Amino acid sequence: MEKFDHRYLEMAEVWAKNSYCKRRQVGALIVKDRMIISDGYNGTPSGFENICEDENGVTKPYVLHAEANAITKVAKSGNSSQGATLYVTASPCLECSKLIIQSGIKRVVYRDEYRLTDGIDLLRRAGIEVEKVD
Repeated sequence: MEKFDHRYLEMAEVWAKNSYCKRRQVGALIVKDRMIISDGYNGTPSGFENICEDENGVTKPYVLHAEANAITKVAKSGNSSQGATLYVTASPCLECSKLIIQSGIKRVVYRDEYRLTDGIDLLRRAGIEVEKVD
């Protein structure tokens, strides 16, 4: 584990508080050469209402995960996530894991275990270093 892992994860936890989602708030940071190059939290796409759940409390299908928001944000910025580390408060799902692999992120550090492990399994299969920090 790297010296700054806990600090970046704490920052991702703070960033998660920006989320309007009621069921779960997730935050993500992409760090490269000890610089934060992108950030994200779960929520609706730009221009949509800031309500993540429907009237039954079910998450709307178009809500973006924190990792997807951070990766698409870095894509718009002109920065490269090649070789970067992703810090995320919850372990990535399968869909986000595909984006992580394609974005060139080489390491994922997370805190909370998601009920499904298929995302983490895919990351490991792709040779990405995955670390759970308590």
